[in-house]
Amino acid sequence: MDPEAGRPPYTRGIHPGMYRDRLWTMRQYAGFGSAEETNARFRFLLDAGQTGLSCAFDLPTQMGYDSDHPRAEGEVGRVGVAISTLDDMRRLLAGIPLAEVTTSMTINATAAVLLLLYELVAEEQGVDPAALRGTVQNDPLKEYMARGTYIYPPRASMRLVTDTMAYGAARLPQWNTVSVSGYHLREAGATAAQELAFTLADGIAYLRAAVDAGLDVDDVAPRMSFFFNAHNGLFEEVAKFRAARRMWWRITTERFGARRDASTKLRFHAQTAGSTLTAQQPEVNVVRVTLQALAAVLGGTQSLHTNAYDEALGLPGEDSARLALRTQQVLAHESGVPQAVDPLGGSYLVEALTDALEAEAEGLLDRIDELGGAVAAIESGFQQGQIERAAYATATAIDRGEQVVVGVNRFRADGEASAGRILAADRALERARAERVRATRLDRDQAAVSQALVDVEAAAATRENVLPSMRTALRIGATLGEVSDTLRSVYGEYEG
Repeated sequence: MDPEAGRPPYTRGIHPGMYRDRLWTMRQYAGFGSAEETNARFRFLLDAGQTGLSCAFDLPTQMGYDSDHPRAEGEVGRVGVAISTLDDMRRLLAGIPLAEVTTSMTINATAAVLLLLYELVAEEQGVDPAALRGTVQNDPLKEYMARGTYIYPPRASMRLVTDTMAYGAARLPQWNTVSVSGYHLREAGATAAQELAFTLADGIAYLRAAVDAGLDVDDVAPRMSFFFNAHNGLFEEVAKFRAARRMWWRITTERFGARRDASTKLRFHAQTAGSTLTAQQPEVNVVRVTLQALAAVLGGTQSLHTNAYDEALGLPGEDSARLALRTQQVLAHESGVPQAVDPLGGSYLVEALTDALEAEAEGLLDRIDELGGAVAAIESGFQQGQIERAAYATATAIDRGEQVVVGVNRFRADGEASAGRILAADRALERARAERVRATRLDRDQAAVSQALVDVEAAAATRENVLPSMRTALRIGATLGEVSDTLRSVYGEYEG
């Protein structure tokens, strides 16, 4: 055993034995088309040895629109599964024992809605909410910096985050109600140090908002997790993960006075870098993904998604999805890497990189503090400007050939290799989805739903936690879009 692993400041890992005691969770991201199609993919991955579910939602679901909304046209089921109603969630989770699996849901502006639908289906299965384990991303701040799938203004979004954290602490004690994401910042062009600093700054903002709302840091911090990008640059990525743990320990103890060990341990999920995948010579992506996954494992991730090699071309088919999972399984069972705790710790290079990344990230955190914290800095455009400049510098280096991308600006092939079977969302699905949502609205007590939505509006206009009233509305047939529109009527929409 490494005497420094599992002990503050957790640079070498949050558990003494790390993977010698328990492997990371193999959580392959999946979601497309209808709830039934995604359910079939979930079952396929579980049968192939996946140990946790990870769900992608389509853009209308992420933006708070039902599948029959005019703004949903052309996007239903395209980049994730379409979920508008409780019945959709039932179909998505049919036959999956929610008391036994952990589920991650990549959803932000409508995170509270999807979490409540998940809880309602679990209760229908007879599962005690206190037994549910999983994560809802619920990280709207990075949406303003990178992805753009926001609905409400930043301060209203923070209100929903803290309400969800309070609801989870009371009803879902094993559920991670915030997963602070640096992944999408890196995909947008952030450097490793920027990813580290801006992610931790968001984590500080969520914890501060929770404490200001009257929650105890030791009640909410243990249920926060992080989501990082496993990018190119093997040693830099390992150092980034090590620095993140050390910095979060110091943040929670020094800024917030956390007393519980669980409050100070940075737990994170990693995903290999989608932005590095190339449509040219797509089979080379297998090598990229393997190296990136190795960086995540050497860096001590708690769970991991490995991208399929054909994702630059479309939704992955079963063969490429299976190969992505097998990549993790080879690392876990054939490489020998899990037998060592923090295998690169003590290396002069890795220790120097860890210190350097920490110092650069601390400088960025200081600047964010000077601007008034993450929300105020976002409102001033600080993080966005930093990421845009970094992205431009990278694009320029690639265009000039100073940064090599194999198969793109060097080592090109005359003919392109073909990928496996690529999935495409069926446009007929959109019509079927719209008809199902309309049928759901007809088959409910409309007066009761209308009153429930009035109650949601009243809660949103006060300091009352809005999730209990949302839960009631969803249980009796309100749709995701209707609940989101009710919140829009109170909070307004962010124009960007």
